[in-house]
Amino acid sequence: MGAPEEQAPLVEIAGAALSYRGRQVLAGIDLAVPAGRTLALLGPNGAGKTSLMRLVAGRLPPDAGRVRVGGADPFRVHAARRAIGWVPQEIALYPRLTVAENLGVFAQLAGIGRRARGAAVEAALALTDIADVARRPVGLLSGGYQRRVNIAASLMGRPRLVLLDEPTQGVDLAARAAIHAVLGRLREDGTAILLATHDFAEAERLADHVAFVAGGRIVRAGALAELLARIRSGAPEHEVALALPPDPAAEAALRRAGFAPVDTGLTWRASGRGGHILDGAALLGALRRQGVPVNEVRVRAPGLDALYLDALQSRAGDPVPIPPRPLRAAR
Repeated sequence: MGAPEEQAPLVEIAGAALSYRGRQVLAGIDLAVPAGRTLALLGPNGAGKTSLMRLVAGRLPPDAGRVRVGGADPFRVHAARRAIGWVPQEIALYPRLTVAENLGVFAQLAGIGRRARGAAVEAALALTDIADVARRPVGLLSGGYQRRVNIAASLMGRPRLVLLDEPTQGVDLAARAAIHAVLGRLREDGTAILLATHDFAEAERLADHVAFVAGGRIVRAGALAELLARIRSGAPEHEVALALPPDPAAEAALRRAGFAPVDTGLTWRASGRGGHILDGAALLGALRRQGVPVNEVRVRAPGLDALYLDALQSRAGDPVPIPPRPLRAAR
């Protein structure tokens, strides 16, 4: 994964390691983010995603290796940190101030002079599409609006790189779409984005590149389109939705057919590499004849969650739980 030969990546991480209270949280991280591209970090809780973002933001120095943003060390070089917009998972705003007042404070912190602050605030309001709530106190806004204001605050210094940690956590579908639109406009403006998320659909929609993090290491990384093309070259995945939890005999039948549970035990999935030759309808009949309480069989091309499973299972050799994802159904 990298930028064109004539242009060095905006973010370069080489051999970065970090320990916290005697425990290693990052080890030998190598990663690059080209200018104007979006890279999604995916991995289980505690994998090191947020720690890696803190290194890139210049909040922490690595114990070993190096981190560069625009060719400079963001921990030691103030100009490098000013080129970075940091959007934490928590809402980092003043709830009693209005949206515009909050942005004015962050503009001042970003070093924008008084005469230029008004224009900077107006630009951020327009980019994040929140001008309609500019005069409302932040504490009275919905969670989705607060997250958009959080993003706007990070843009006051016109950063070349924006870091976002779970930017749509806890928001409804309309707010998620609005936040995605903001990130799309940032990318169109040439801003690089580093995004930590647990949402595979979000990552597939927004990212050009992905990196899977596990145990403080990058276990796989690359251009999303290329990684998906490789995994989709085989047979499609099958997923079964059960009417009730399987009894031991039904569970044994599912496992013999190559299925494994992926959520509460009511959804089981088998990868296309399992050698399935039955179509959805035939598989439905075969499982029902063995006493499996199947409501529906879904067939789809493998997605980012399949890449996640493959990357983490290749590393650990153990099953990895993944959240369910809306699929197209084949009855």
